[in-house]
Amino acid sequence: MSELEKPGDDTATAGAEAAVESSVSEETVAPTEAAAPAEAAEVAEPMVEGAGAEEAAPAEPAPRDDLEWYVLRVQAGRENTVQKHLHRRIKTDGYEDRITQVLVPSEMVTEMKAGKKRVEKKKIFPGYVMVEMVLDDEVLYFVKGTPGVGDFIGSGGRPDPLPEHEVEKMLGMSEQAKNEEPKLKINFQKGQSVKIKQGAFEDFNGVVEDINEGKGTISVIVTIFGRATPLELEYWEVEPL
Repeated sequence: MSELEKPGDDTATAGAEAAVESSVSEETVAPTEAAAPAEAAEVAEPMVEGAGAEEAAPAEPAPRDDLEWYVLRVQAGRENTVQKHLHRRIKTDGYEDRITQVLVPSEMVTEMKAGKKRVEKKKIFPGYVMVEMVLDDEVLYFVKGTPGVGDFIGSGGRPDPLPEHEVEKMLGMSEQAKNEEPKLKINFQKGQSVKIKQGAFEDFNGVVEDINEGKGTISVIVTIFGRATPLELEYWEVEPL
């Protein structure tokens, strides 16, 4: 038997081949296993950035359910001034979430003065301001510290909230006043004695029987030839006695 065919040589050759295959297998698997964590890190990185962006977004404040309307007494003629003072102080001191509205209910009125028609803004409730707010001691102290403010309408030293039906009426009147044409204000009352100051019945005296603000006229009962006679006149044609 030749040296190439010896059994010991076959065993050595087989062992060498196994060692090579094992080495190749380790080299092939190792890079794959090492790359796996890196790939996972690359995938996770955008998720972290996305989470950070969501945390940075500002959250909207939750609406309050403890807001109610209250009536505030103020100095007559200073209703609008008090409203402006409150608006400015609310914004400056950061009370926007606890005092949400300050309202002076008003309407547009047409008047005749010195023979000229004038449109003016008139208070529906002179001497009062409506405030929508949270009732706590801090807010009360803040509102009462505003120049021109008197006190709240209430009992037992605490403000009483307006009933819902009164709030709806108040807000409805204010909204209606914005959308309507100016109303004609006639400063006469039924049963009032007046004097006709021009026209065919100038210097006649009479009594107001009816007032029509829509037409700007009044009905006056005057005595003509001993009989009570109704006359429909422009409201500016008469004057109070």
